[in-house]
Amino acid sequence: MTSKKASIDRVIVICAALRRAIIERALSPGDRLPEDSLGESFGVSRTIARQALGQLAAEGLVNLRRNRIAVVATPTIEEARDTFEIRIALEALVADCLAASITPEQIKRLRGHISDQAKADLTSDSESIRLATDFHVILAEMTGRPILQRYVTEVAYRSGLALSAYGRPHSNDCAIEEHRQIVDALEAGDAKMAAEAMTHHLGAVAQRAHVHSKREDRRDLSSILAPYIAF
Repeated sequence: MTSKKASIDRVIVICAALRRAIIERALSPGDRLPEDSLGESFGVSRTIARQALGQLAAEGLVNLRRNRIAVVATPTIEEARDTFEIRIALEALVADCLAASITPEQIKRLRGHISDQAKADLTSDSESIRLATDFHVILAEMTGRPILQRYVTEVAYRSGLALSAYGRPHSNDCAIEEHRQIVDALEAGDAKMAAEAMTHHLGAVAQRAHVHSKREDRRDLSSILAPYIAF
């Protein structure tokens, strides 16, 4: 019999895999996530799959329907706008906090991450999208404020859904340069400049979002998730 801890661990792994698949746009808004298919993909029971879907629903990444067929959430335009407004406010706070406390080691880590972004931009759209999001999660982590980190992480992933639903084709060039400007301001210890750079960057990201026609093709869930399964 599977222990409670093992079940929790599997739920964590499934959630992490699905979050990554969503942020890398392997899974798109509206894609179906049947419990049985999810369980088969990860080699777990439908009960564990259901628990993972419930966790992602609480984070706003999945919608649970009465017929037990969960789908990747599709934010409305209003929800997308709210998400970016909240994200801008939260991450301006992150920038303000870090400007007074960031260490040379943290600056080095951020510049290394941006370098990885630039390399990924040449080879993999999905990886460059994920790294762009991870940059913001890392900044929040560096504040040492768990609640702030939690909210920034959640809203960053919700922003990814909004961009997946409404955004233009991904272009990482401007994001990389904007990330460099944020790190430059943080290294200088200029809280005002760092917050302004962050606000400008996220405002520009929001401006890249626009409505476009939805894709209607049905894709096989197991093949989508295969690269994200680490059991």
